[in-house]
Amino acid sequence: MSAPRLVLASTSAYRRELLERLQLPFEVADPGVDETPLPGEAPARTAERLARLKAQAVAPRFPGALVIGSDQVADLDGEPLGKPGNRENARRQLQRMSGRTVVFHTGLALLNAAGGRCQSRVVPCAVTLRPLAPERIERYLDREQPYHCAGSARVEGLGIALIARLEGEDPNALIGLPLIALVDMLAAEGVQVP
Repeated sequence: MSAPRLVLASTSAYRRELLERLQLPFEVADPGVDETPLPGEAPARTAERLARLKAQAVAPRFPGALVIGSDQVADLDGEPLGKPGNRENARRQLQRMSGRTVVFHTGLALLNAAGGRCQSRVVPCAVTLRPLAPERIERYLDREQPYHCAGSARVEGLGIALIARLEGEDPNALIGLPLIALVDMLAAEGVQVP
């Protein structure tokens, strides 16, 4: 029996690079979903809902596949911090986060398109930022331009220098795809890594 087709429902280069670590063949598909949080929705709930929604959006194009959806929402005292989109928004986010702890909630979903079973969970990672002087923020923005990263934190690059401490069960979750949880989900679908 051959392994099921594996599809990553994401256009994120970071998620693609993380999934490549598992050395399983996979395809990538753009889920094309609206990532706007629902009114009053908690950040962790948004992350999980969007992960499921992304997998569900892609599944009809890949019958029989295992579809991976993931989404991340940064949470500062219960308030979601999304992707800033531009420099000014990123500056404001980093100023607010300076010296504080932000929880990055990474939602993960694995949908078996053949049977409709969907496993999902949220993997949190608490990140405490160093106090950030305005000139340090500007240097970081000049070099990284993290406008497509939740909370303006591009930790797979120079953003790691802004962090004083992090706590979580999977460091990959902070980059955008919780591989430890994904390996467990794949095993539940009969896919062993390695």
